[in-house]
Amino acid sequence: MSLLDDYIERKLINGFSTFIREEVLAELPLKPDALTAALTRQISRKRLANPKHGFYVILRPEDKITGAPDPARWIDPLMRYLGLDYRISLLRAAAMHGSSHQAAMVFQVVVPQQFRSIVIGRHRVQFIYLAPAIFSATNQKEWLASLKTDTGYAQAAGVELTLLDCIRYFKRATGINGVAQIAKDIGDRANPKKLASIAQHFENTSIRRLGYLLDMSDHRRQANALQPFARQTDKYTPLDPSVRPLIEGLSISGTRDDRWRLDINETVEIDF
Repeated sequence: MSLLDDYIERKLINGFSTFIREEVLAELPLKPDALTAALTRQISRKRLANPKHGFYVILRPEDKITGAPDPARWIDPLMRYLGLDYRISLLRAAAMHGSSHQAAMVFQVVVPQQFRSIVIGRHRVQFIYLAPAIFSATNQKEWLASLKTDTGYAQAAGVELTLLDCIRYFKRATGINGVAQIAKDIGDRANPKKLASIAQHFENTSIRRLGYLLDMSDHRRQANALQPFARQTDKYTPLDPSVRPLIEGLSISGTRDDRWRLDINETVEIDF
């Protein structure tokens, strides 16, 4: 067994599923070039995955089917390696909180820095950029939740933050209908006071859209908590801004919701 093989085995025995290049250089009597060659061989043998330069994920035999472990197992050490705060959100967080309709094909992470998506095997990690000031204001400990894995914990958005993230980035959450389903599935689990507190850091249009979707699912306490935000404007905006009228400036719907100041330009369907 090579030095690197032995190192990987010891990592697994001690409950670790990741390591960084600098750690190996410090622990093993290998020169940088020799280590690079050894790491490359392990990757080609599908023993390791390399999502970011200098950061390695150990693949167990059961991971070979999907080509890599579930990102929940390695996202936290990856973000600590990169020195960035983060939160798992949108579809994966919605599924974590009980939205059974969300078979998330993408693992979405909100971060205060631009990153390209990572694709390893069948897994795709999508990094969603949020301006640092807003990210810092919303990524508060009391608004987050822990996603337990067999190797530790990962940081995820709580129910309230998940709902608001989904409506802010509704196109990445399978559209208005997708967010409507999430609101129906987990909206009643949201704490109304906490929801209103977090909403202060979101766009008024997003808050009104979420309020409308919560109303649709009869989550009245949560919807009522967002009602004061709707009273802050007299301007009506489309429920689904991605739907455009044939003639610019012409309303595509005769239906208006006065409670939420919305033009209902899309038929929303929810599975009950």
